[in-house]
Amino acid sequence: MNDIIASLPLIRHQQGDNFFLLAGPCVVESRERTLEIARQVRQLADKHHIPTVFKASYRKANRSKRSSFTGIGDQAALEILAEVRQQFGLPVVTDIHSEPEAAMAAQFVDMLQIPAFLCRQTSLLEAAALTGKAVNIKKGQFLAPEAMQFAAQKVVDAGNSRVLLTDRGSQFGYYDLVVDFRGIPTMRAFGFPVVVDITHSLQQPNQASGVSGGRPEMIETIARAAIACGADGLFLETHPDPANALSDGANMLPLGQLDGLLGRLVRLRRAVAEL
Repeated sequence: MNDIIASLPLIRHQQGDNFFLLAGPCVVESRERTLEIARQVRQLADKHHIPTVFKASYRKANRSKRSSFTGIGDQAALEILAEVRQQFGLPVVTDIHSEPEAAMAAQFVDMLQIPAFLCRQTSLLEAAALTGKAVNIKKGQFLAPEAMQFAAQKVVDAGNSRVLLTDRGSQFGYYDLVVDFRGIPTMRAFGFPVVVDITHSLQQPNQASGVSGGRPEMIETIARAAIACGADGLFLETHPDPANALSDGANMLPLGQLDGLLGRLVRLRRAVAEL
């Protein structure tokens, strides 16, 4: 599966008629939980023939409340992600938040993710590019799809063409997000694979409780629409027990439901490819 990283600009041609997947828990909660999820993600990737990158944040830097869980420690979490690579043969992606983190995280993972709020930070994009790792840039909730060409170009100008662009919805008032599916063909026209982040498109941020809400019942709806509109990949956070997850539990897919969802999406992708 690491071949999918080696030639990322051609990812949608290499995968044939299938989409690719970035999937895993929101954050590394523990070694046991992370390996449990990675094992099942790998099994389902093989079952459905989906090129898959395992996703987990080694640290959550963007929290509403200071008391919210942020991680088990950077080094410990990154070593667990490296273990996922070694034990299950899955490429791994994690987010970074500052220039020094780029070089640190790159020692353990295959892809660096730029959070939506940081997608215009030139120095961060350049630092990620200079690691030589693939760079997944999330579109800011405040940006038009057309603006993402400039974020991608910063990475390319730094010598790295291995770029993905991910839509995670646009801010709609104070408490909701919406996905403008016109952004998929718009961003694909820039020549990079386009991913739709199902999980964070369904967030309901800025809640009075200080903990984001979500609409998990809409996961399959948004995923189906993304496939129908030509998305190259899907980003999906999943957890065995979302109600007790330490971050983003309100909009994660229960791990037990992932098999059925992927099966239906693969069939939809095949139907779309025949049109």
